[in-house]
Amino acid sequence: MVNQTYTADVLVVGGGTGGIAAAIQAARRGAKTILVSEFPWLGGMLTSAGVSVPDGNELEAFQTGLWGAFLQELRQRQPGGLDNSWVSFFSYDPRIGAKIFADWVQELPNLHWISGQVPLEVFRQGDSITGVRFADFAVTAKIILDGTELGDLLALADIPYRWGWELQSEWGEPSAPVTFNSLTQRYPVQAPTYVVIMKDFGEAIAPEIPAAPNYNPSQFTGAWDGYGAETFLNYGRLPGGLFMMNWPICGNDYGEGVGRLIESDVSRGEFIQESRWHSQNFAHFIQNQLGSRYGLAEKVFPHTSTAFALHPYYRESRRLVGLTTVREQDILPIARGRVASIFNDAIALSVCVPLRGSKLRGVSPTGEAIAVGNYANDHHYPGVQFPLQPKSIRWGGRWTGTPFTIPYSCLIPATTDGFLVCEKNISVSHIANGATRLQPMVMGIGQAAGMAAAICVELNCQPRDLPVRTLQTALLEDNRSKALIIPLFNLPPNHSDWRHWQLYYLENPQAYPVSGDCPCPSGKALIPESNCFTGIFYRLSQQGYRFTVTTPAAYQGQNWQLVTLRSHIDEQLRAYPHEQLVTLWGRYNHSGNWLLVEHLNGG
Repeated sequence: MVNQTYTADVLVVGGGTGGIAAAIQAARRGAKTILVSEFPWLGGMLTSAGVSVPDGNELEAFQTGLWGAFLQELRQRQPGGLDNSWVSFFSYDPRIGAKIFADWVQELPNLHWISGQVPLEVFRQGDSITGVRFADFAVTAKIILDGTELGDLLALADIPYRWGWELQSEWGEPSAPVTFNSLTQRYPVQAPTYVVIMKDFGEAIAPEIPAAPNYNPSQFTGAWDGYGAETFLNYGRLPGGLFMMNWPICGNDYGEGVGRLIESDVSRGEFIQESRWHSQNFAHFIQNQLGSRYGLAEKVFPHTSTAFALHPYYRESRRLVGLTTVREQDILPIARGRVASIFNDAIALSVCVPLRGSKLRGVSPTGEAIAVGNYANDHHYPGVQFPLQPKSIRWGGRWTGTPFTIPYSCLIPATTDGFLVCEKNISVSHIANGATRLQPMVMGIGQAAGMAAAICVELNCQPRDLPVRTLQTALLEDNRSKALIIPLFNLPPNHSDWRHWQLYYLENPQAYPVSGDCPCPSGKALIPESNCFTGIFYRLSQQGYRFTVTTPAAYQGQNWQLVTLRSHIDEQLRAYPHEQLVTLWGRYNHSGNWLLVEHLNGG
């Protein structure tokens, strides 16, 4: 029974990575915003799902928008810094991440957050979504955004969505299967992971981790073969002797009967329980194999089982059938280049009857970029190696991913008004989802969706009628967290020419360089928290560097890999003479055995 009805300009359902970004951006733009979340923590993958070792958008030039602001807050609040693991340049206590998002919400008087609620019904008037009913209240709004982890509003509103694989015959994706097979049947979407946080109790004996009912130790045999126990644990090392367990090799990915996630509430609950047991069993296995010093962390998450995330880390959800669909071709590097095309020639939907005033309907999405990602295309199917077209490049002494852009029209339903998506539920193929699902990418999508919703309210227009350039300009010029539109390796957001080159390539996409470098020097400011090291520089290969320390004495003789996230340092490393003495400023990461270089000699 509905006891109260709230009204808002913008309603965001789901407080995950995309949902919180959308709500904050809409409210900062001035829209009266209501955010309804299922969980008491905001941030989704970055916090409540426990993936506090995020991947993607790690290069300095890509640390923009709310993602960049989140990193800046983490650097200020996380004791000991963010250089703790080897799988990511950023690892932090999820409690700190959750506090950041809660503080951002608290700052905004026009943002009303309600937690502990899930959507039960969607209200329609003709082709428009007008509101959502929850257990004992409803919300009506001018624009409604689906920020749920599994695209639940799509199903409740009967908005067409995809679930599962597309064949190669559909869009010509090079990595798509030619026919449906045992893999596509067993894993219609990527496997989730129920993250568990473990702790090194040192000399003390940790409490015993009991096995769950479905324990089968053979599932985990060989989990860290080829890595060693210490390297395995350091994969997701967090501050304070904690370890994030999100391990794909004979680890805690779980995909048995993953289709149950969208069949019913009961079947979803069964899957979630099994996946949590699977992670409990993995933790039990680790304790038995590596010793009783390793146990479950204490008082991390705000519920009874404090070492287990509030919900699984979902890598894939229902995916909108939008005005355009992002395919694998749209995220792969262009010929002889190290960037994807910003022309965004994603497949435009042409089979539907145009709605009134549809400016985007059937129009090529050239110039529609509203968010940037750069992660490699990464799919998770337990026990299966699935080959994908490579989109990785060597940069800064390490591997990173080809940057690509997301078009605005993949956030807009093909035939429904008053509605946008802002999570992993964008209009994207199953194959391309492996790269678009990453946390910084989703946060950028959420920020763009929230900005779009607020501007639609200002202009009294539907999302499909919003001029894309108006949205792009607003993102570039946001006074709190300006967001990247065009990926350029050598243009950090604090550069004086940043806005100029962003707008230039929006106006002249054909001039976008295949190198991803614009014709201007990048900034060279010294990072104050860096430490100074001297040693011998060795060039092992192109984009492969070793550093033998001579000073300080505490590290003398140690050999470290050199990596950087800064474009001008990348250039200097590529040009530095082999076997020469060098003075570096940076931060040493024990888990990765690398020095993150922030400054090189007088550069």
